[in-house]
Amino acid sequence: MADFKKKLQDEVAALEYELRNELPKEILKARAHGDLSENAEYHAAKERQGFVNARLNQLKHRLAEMSMVDFSKIPHDRVGLGSRVVLLDVQKDEQITYNLVTSEEADAAKGRISTTSPIGRGLVGKEVGDVVKVQIPGGMREFEILKFTTIHEKTE
Repeated sequence: MADFKKKLQDEVAALEYELRNELPKEILKARAHGDLSENAEYHAAKERQGFVNARLNQLKHRLAEMSMVDFSKIPHDRVGLGSRVVLLDVQKDEQITYNLVTSEEADAAKGRISTTSPIGRGLVGKEVGDVVKVQIPGGMREFEILKFTTIHEKTE
């Protein structure tokens, strides 16, 4: 979680630098070319400026939300945000390991699923031995929770 927060802070810093230093130079340079109505460089720089502003607002909002997460409310004895969960896919009879993360950190190919994804929502609040039935785009899946570690165990 701390790595993710640092990643967001680094992106905010890079975007703020671009917004305050690089984009004003690009806009001034494009203005020097004359007629702004048909100036592609000017319009591209202004469009990028709008995108950077929007992304900065989104990142700052997300950082504010993260600072309000009360880690003491994440259960110690049940699956929750930050948990690493080992499951048995009942239909395929194979083990799968997932890490429950925020939606921005999700990367299914790396086993990082969001707590807001169908499987993530199904796992939150469960414990070892529970069987979870989850409707996913490929159909109904059934998982048994074999073991898990919580965010508290990872940081201790």
